[in-house]
Amino acid sequence: MSFSSEFKEFALKGNVMDLAVGVIIGGAFGKIVDSFVGDVIMPIVSKIFGGLDFSNYFIPLAGQTAATLVEAKKAGAVLAYGNFLTIIINFAILAFIIFMMVKQMNRMKRAEPAPAPAAPAEDVVLLREIRDSLRK
Repeated sequence: MSFSSEFKEFALKGNVMDLAVGVIIGGAFGKIVDSFVGDVIMPIVSKIFGGLDFSNYFIPLAGQTAATLVEAKKAGAVLAYGNFLTIIINFAILAFIIFMMVKQMNRMKRAEPAPAPAAPAEDVVLLREIRDSLRK
């Protein structure tokens, strides 16, 4: 089998297409979660903690005295731990949602009744009758 035909067979399998669709949907879903955390969750958390903006939490490593993270990055190296906290919250929400989806899928799999065994084919029934008559 040539390399091109082997690759074509691999690429056209259903699993590869399913994976591609999953990656694309996962990327879009990740953007939704980023927006949810950045635009909904973090402002609420910030309001609870007295109007603090986590995105501007940083430790200057080059001795700069900037008020915002963007200005501090322009002046030198910074340790942007506020942004890291936001990303951790993103991950926790995304992991929880994926866990709930997998849990629901497992529940649906368990709820499906086992399929009834199919009736044996006509030739199998005939062969069994012949076998039984020969035993007598």
